[in-house]
Amino acid sequence: MNQATFTRFDESTRGDWALIDAHFQHYQNDASRRVLAHLLRLKGDTHGYPVDRYEHCLQTATRALEAGADEETVVCALLHDIGDDLAPANHAEIAAAILEPFIDPLNVWMIRHHELFQGYHYRAFYGLDPHAREAYRDHPAYARTVRFCDEWDQCAFDPNYPTRPLEDFMPMVERVMSRPPFGETTSVEDPA
Repeated sequence: MNQATFTRFDESTRGDWALIDAHFQHYQNDASRRVLAHLLRLKGDTHGYPVDRYEHCLQTATRALEAGADEETVVCALLHDIGDDLAPANHAEIAAAILEPFIDPLNVWMIRHHELFQGYHYRAFYGLDPHAREAYRDHPAYARTVRFCDEWDQCAFDPNYPTRPLEDFMPMVERVMSRPPFGETTSVEDPA
């Protein structure tokens, strides 16, 4: 049997859920491939920037890697704008949600807030407060988010920067995204 037989959850059996869990585990184990395929969708569209969003993500990750950031942070740098294709106005929230099951909560916060923190460099041009990030000065992830934005993200628009290729980052993404979601190792066991 390749599918559960219930039509309502309250009619399901442990065997049904063991089958569903096996499918889920297989699908979950392929998450890094799907995320990287989505990253490739950022190729070509510059949104008016000097480089396309894909190149920007690679540059941000390259800068983080060369600055000695840990692997998880490098993966965050690579995928921080992955939501741009779906919802540019809310892209940080999407990227954070994708990564949240696999990364430290402080890095989730960093990705979720990078739009606001990045605004330090351009919000004044829109008549907005460039110092809005100061409202979070006491947050435990404040310094890492400032570093992420100021040292890697905001300066990753250089068409001549020696950017590393995606292949350099693929094993990192695979390792980070192959962690048990939320640090748990739960699965349904079929007693049969």
